[in-house]
Amino acid sequence: MTLRDLPSVHELVRQLDPSIPHDRLVTLARTVIDDARAAILKGETVPQTPLQRATKAIADWRRPSQRRVVNATGVVLHTNLGRAPLPELPAATGYSNLEYDLATGKRGKRDVHAGRLLETLLGCKAVSVNNNAGALFLILNELAAGGETIVSRGELIEIGDGFRIPEIMRRSGTELHEVGTTNRTHIRDYAEAINDRTRVLLRVHPSNFKMTGFTARPTLAELVELGRDRGIPVYEDLGSGCLVDLREFGIDEPTVQESLAAGANLVSFSGDKLLGASQAGIIAGDAELVARVRRNPLFRAFRQDKLATLALETTLRHLVLGEYDSIPALRMMRVRSDELRERAERLAARIDGATVEAGESVIGGGSTPDLTLPTWLVVLPDTEKAASLERRLRAADTPVIARIENDRVTLDLRTVFPGEEEAILRAVSGSVAGGPY
Repeated sequence: MTLRDLPSVHELVRQLDPSIPHDRLVTLARTVIDDARAAILKGETVPQTPLQRATKAIADWRRPSQRRVVNATGVVLHTNLGRAPLPELPAATGYSNLEYDLATGKRGKRDVHAGRLLETLLGCKAVSVNNNAGALFLILNELAAGGETIVSRGELIEIGDGFRIPEIMRRSGTELHEVGTTNRTHIRDYAEAINDRTRVLLRVHPSNFKMTGFTARPTLAELVELGRDRGIPVYEDLGSGCLVDLREFGIDEPTVQESLAAGANLVSFSGDKLLGASQAGIIAGDAELVARVRRNPLFRAFRQDKLATLALETTLRHLVLGEYDSIPALRMMRVRSDELRERAERLAARIDGATVEAGESVIGGGSTPDLTLPTWLVVLPDTEKAASLERRLRAADTPVIARIENDRVTLDLRTVFPGEEEAILRAVSGSVAGGPY
């Protein structure tokens, strides 16, 4: 392509979709023409004509950036794929009674939709905000700003994307009083650190890492007893937020109810991890303390929007009713290994050269870091390099996200919804299920 081949802005706009606002087409045409001119002047190859680039840009505008994908990785709470997959939700279009009390005809509060269900599940007052980091910030800003928060050095963790709990805590206005050592902290360390500036005793559940070996940590009951003796509230950041006892399924994670029963004055936890709902930070515990946090002027800045509130309320209702299989994340964690093997064998039988072998799934999402769940994997035949096949599956009309193990592409059906096997087959074959690559 040469400079002579470049169309004018007017000529290019005439060839584009006339349903798009004219001024937007003009801006797009100028951009692609200018980019092509700059490349030509630098002696670079121009892989697409301005018309091709503009047409592709318009197609990208029409196509939602956030798309449904098939998660065949076996990671149930896949952070990059939105963590907990949502249950089927009621219609979210039109108006709703988000902040309207239908009984009185007066303004209501959006907290009540999830709050009533949380109180049923936990037996105490509870409110929700946008995420658990927000819950941590609000609690410390309300209860400990200008004072000290005592916390074990071994619990000052880093969460996703480089965010560190100590930095969030300091921004809340509290001063961290670190006690113990990285691997061992005793109840006497907390007792000796208490002074007239102490406002909160904080305990952080290490949901995204595990320390073994020569370690020590006070029990929550010990911390609660100390807090009662000194008149200082105990707050436990539980992170993952398990509301259903999953131990019979091999998931040994403390429940929120157990922490409250042990006497924690406040707890907070995530909504989109083991709870299986939308992104949220749940704050629960002593009614007076929850009310104080709710009245904090910053509460509005951290509140949930109506879609997240709807997803959280729907998930909590399933929990209250014991409908655990209606919550996809819980269903995936609880599924039997023999059921996964049957599904894997049926799918492998429809893919030439595929085999089935035992493997392991993980919970993910910063939860249960040392835990795996037994599963069965569909191993795709090595007719091409694993990286190339994995990339092609991602590029399918319905992207299939697989994992590579030992230079082979594998599919773990634990995290594949019933009915998504057809999308996998289309992605693998490129045409007819079971056909050649």
